[in-house]
Amino acid sequence: MSEESVRQQPYRVLARKYRPQVFDDLIGQEPMVRTLSNAFRLNRIAQAYMLTGVRGVGKTTTARILARALNYETEEVSQPQIDLKQEGRHCRAIVEGRHMDVIEMDAASHTGIDDIRDLIESAQYRPTQARYKVYIIDEVHMLSKSAFNGLLKTLEEPPEHLKFIFATTEIRKVPVTVLSRCQRFDLRRIEAGTLSAHLASVCEQEDVKAEPDALAMVARAAEGSVRDALSILDQAIAHGLGEGGDGVSLNSEMMRDMLGLSDRARIVDLFEHLMKGDVAAALAELKSQYDTGAEPSVVLTDLADFIHLVTRLKYVPETGQDNALSEVERVRGKEFAEKLSVRILGRAWQMLLKGLAEVNAAERPLVVAEMVLVRMAHASSLPTPDELLKELGSGDQGNGATQSSGGTHSPVQSGMSAAIAPDAGPSGGAPTGTGSSPPTMQAASSGGNVVAMRKPQPQADPADTTRGEAPVGRSLNSFDELIFLVEDKRDLAMKQVIKRHVRLVSFADGRMEMNLVENPPRDFLARLSARLEEWTGKRWMLSVSSEEGQPTLAEVEAAEAAAQMDTARNDPAVDEILALFPGSRIVDIRIRQDDMEPVAPVADESDDNLDGFFE
Repeated sequence: MSEESVRQQPYRVLARKYRPQVFDDLIGQEPMVRTLSNAFRLNRIAQAYMLTGVRGVGKTTTARILARALNYETEEVSQPQIDLKQEGRHCRAIVEGRHMDVIEMDAASHTGIDDIRDLIESAQYRPTQARYKVYIIDEVHMLSKSAFNGLLKTLEEPPEHLKFIFATTEIRKVPVTVLSRCQRFDLRRIEAGTLSAHLASVCEQEDVKAEPDALAMVARAAEGSVRDALSILDQAIAHGLGEGGDGVSLNSEMMRDMLGLSDRARIVDLFEHLMKGDVAAALAELKSQYDTGAEPSVVLTDLADFIHLVTRLKYVPETGQDNALSEVERVRGKEFAEKLSVRILGRAWQMLLKGLAEVNAAERPLVVAEMVLVRMAHASSLPTPDELLKELGSGDQGNGATQSSGGTHSPVQSGMSAAIAPDAGPSGGAPTGTGSSPPTMQAASSGGNVVAMRKPQPQADPADTTRGEAPVGRSLNSFDELIFLVEDKRDLAMKQVIKRHVRLVSFADGRMEMNLVENPPRDFLARLSARLEEWTGKRWMLSVSSEEGQPTLAEVEAAEAAAQMDTARNDPAVDEILALFPGSRIVDIRIRQDDMEPVAPVADESDDNLDGFFE
């Protein structure tokens, strides 16, 4: 056929040209077809059907085929029939939407009660030609509340010649009173493999050469919608026409350029760079894909899809048999599933979900995507809390935890080494500080979650003459003794933090369990552990508990002050004084101590003196 003759013929888009005409043409909807076939065979035909599903899965097409089946009539058949291979008397008019007894109504433009009132009035009359008068109401969720209410009575007890077929993408917006009067069918999304096979059949009929990988990209981009897939394929055929009109050929590279997609093989390479912690290679790969037309959000989405695939392959190996997967995804995905733990995959997935939101909201998405990849690459070698506890429990603390046999590091070992490596001095040599022992790890649990922190070495303060050499084996048998020790060392900032934020749960020499309230400084536990080791000459195990614990010292003092205030208000002498001076009130209570020598003023312990601690 010449190009001129092709131009003279009216063009029909593929979505209309290959619209199913019979139930056998519907792909991916076998459960619905089976139910309807059995219902027609047993003559158990409902008065109303509700078809729901995402856009493009065939709701309106199914409604038209169902209207054909209800009014199917030939020379030999005169009853509802599910087998429509032979065209019946009314079939052509119903398919083309011009049959006077099959009324298609768009609820988006006919939403009011007046439209439904006209429908109900006309529904009382028998069909003029066909067996049933069929009303197909598309996007039925757009009807108003009064329209739905007006339809209920007719929907529940319709005349014997009347059938309703509803279609909607928003099933939750349809009242339950309407749903209960209909047989509901949920049309499924079409699987990518099934959709790829359907697209291959269309390409064969259109005399278009298409690579399987290219059709798989179209199927994935359609997200289960046949109409979307055919629309994309229509565009791709126009895009893939060769120079001089010598035929159409679709390949994966051309499809990536048209859709702005990234190469699946390169996505796998990017994932490998991230899991190895190679930041430079990951950023270079992202920039290269961006230069070839892939959007940063698309790259991260494809990366998330591959992580999902690897996770599924770990638990459901049969996932690798999906026809929509490329050979690279199938082979290398299986390798990653065998090597990576679910914890690592889950952590990468969570970081990508957060990163995608940041990229979509950013004015410079490439920069944000690069930072997301940097975070993922650094997190790939970090241990999870339970792995960290396991390492701590095995006794590999201090310098010993930074070494591994054979000079190699597993992800957990690398994370341990990074977590407890001592801070290097300005020249990169030994860690700065006065102590000779390396930093150690302290573990604190909060509601079942374990947080590991590196305990800094105490720095010698030249101005503090009260801190001498640490006593050997000094014991603290109660929380009060700890407070007295802090006061004795004149660490006012530490005293104020303990006073306001610590609720004691349990206390023993060398161990204290507490509940922290009102957001204490982030390095409070590390500093307190360092101070106690310095003052007592032994290491302390400090842990955070989810139990309520005893009131803080500040809460105790506030309760005592309130009790003293109540006592003063109830004193008869105070009542007389307040009566003599109208408008006066009690602002403070001081207990006079005549027998005690005057106490020297103590430095102010207000928040102004805590600046150094909170830095």
